[in-house]
Amino acid sequence: MTGLIWLGWDYALFPAMAGFLVFAPTLAIGLYAKSRALEFNQPVSFWRMVLPHARAGGQVLFIGALLCGLMLLWMRAAVIIYALFFGVRPFPGLDHVAAMLFTTSTGLAMIIVGTLVGGLFAAFAFAISAFSIPMMLDRRVDALTAMGTSWALVWNNLRPMLVWAMIVLALFLFSIATALIGLIIVFPWLGHATWHAYRTVR
Repeated sequence: MTGLIWLGWDYALFPAMAGFLVFAPTLAIGLYAKSRALEFNQPVSFWRMVLPHARAGGQVLFIGALLCGLMLLWMRAAVIIYALFFGVRPFPGLDHVAAMLFTTSTGLAMIIVGTLVGGLFAAFAFAISAFSIPMMLDRRVDALTAMGTSWALVWNNLRPMLVWAMIVLALFLFSIATALIGLIIVFPWLGHATWHAYRTVR
């Protein structure tokens, strides 16, 4: 976050934070590995978390690349949406963006469209990654099967998964409100909770 501001890319700050939610399940694989080790009374080490051994092997990289691509695509889509509503007008900076978005009809319309488009990206990413990465850590399965199974599990348990998604979003917004300091607690907690959710529904 600080790096984007320092580089003068503050216009990408909000899409980048939203994109982080898309890519975060890949980053949490070390936490899934720790949870699995604790569940089966296996030794836990820092390096096993940094370099976890997934039974699906390199198939995990495929999902990671797909989620990374979705994150970059969403960031580009956000820039295009801004351009469609405000044209070539430069980004006003963090000090003035709230007034531009919330006190003008154009800004409010952009928020609505941006939220709908971002919601589609987030819903798709959530459906294919909610259980696929823990599954690939736990079982020898290919990426497409894991993503399809994750999608089916989310769909068949739609009501609790919607509640889970809202909890994740609320905790992430809390982290943003604390300048991402809260993420130090929230991210590990969500990682361990995701593993146990996978073990419950698998």
